[in-house]
Amino acid sequence: MSGFVEKPEPIQVPGLVHLHTGKVRELYQNEAGDLVMVASDRISAFDWVLPTEIPDKGRVLTQLSLWWFDQLADLVPNHVLSTELPEGAPADWAGRTLVCKSLQMVPVECVARGYLTGSGLVEYNESRTVCGLALPEGLVDGSELPAPIFTPATKAAVGEHDENVSYEEVARQVGADTAARLRQATLAVYSRGRNIARDRGIILADTKFEFGFDGDSLVLADEVLTADSSRFWPADQWQPGRAQPSYDKQYVRDWLTSAESGWDRKSEQPPPALPQEVVEATRAKYVEAYERLTGTAWT
Repeated sequence: MSGFVEKPEPIQVPGLVHLHTGKVRELYQNEAGDLVMVASDRISAFDWVLPTEIPDKGRVLTQLSLWWFDQLADLVPNHVLSTELPEGAPADWAGRTLVCKSLQMVPVECVARGYLTGSGLVEYNESRTVCGLALPEGLVDGSELPAPIFTPATKAAVGEHDENVSYEEVARQVGADTAARLRQATLAVYSRGRNIARDRGIILADTKFEFGFDGDSLVLADEVLTADSSRFWPADQWQPGRAQPSYDKQYVRDWLTSAESGWDRKSEQPPPALPQEVVEATRAKYVEAYERLTGTAWT
């Protein structure tokens, strides 16, 4: 059992129809048929959406995505139409709201990996493969791969795990042409992001993208290259053979699995509220990633 510890009631705004409550984002549709995407301060871990929010998190994710969309504009179009608040929206939506083109979404999590860790490491240790792709012997947690790889996953509902699948399975589900376009775009965007992050002292270990179609055009959607969708590691602390320090939910995961939390991850009980020091440390990591990547101070 997992999902929301406390599922929020969506805010009702005149002229907007609420479509979906995700782990972090609320999706609406305006009268023109565009999507209105609002990033909350919710945080998830171990397939649970926690009862404690991280202040400013939704704004950081939104502003970082906008910055990245600008860096990637020559590689792939994106879904953003406007950052203006819809009429009647609450003031708190400022900085966390995107009006986006409605796309025919591809039901695939497009994951790119340049380093071995996470679920990829688990599979590698069992079979020397990741999503069926053979990798060399001798790799350890945090090893850089010989070249970035496309390791797609199925998109899961809230409270369920995405499941890694082979490229061949993606081609079977969405067609060979679309699968090839997804792989090409995923690796191109990852490579651009990795190079930009590296210049700022950050390793982009892996990341996931979502794409949709606007007619025949493949469009980058949702968020992009944020600490929620990517593993960012400080380059000066990179040390293969161990878990790496990271700019993400590390403090949250570490506390939840510690004796202090009193929570058994294997139980069906929901996780407890986060203590203030974990909230503050997590917020600081999200802000630090934003500031180091963009080169601008968070305000």
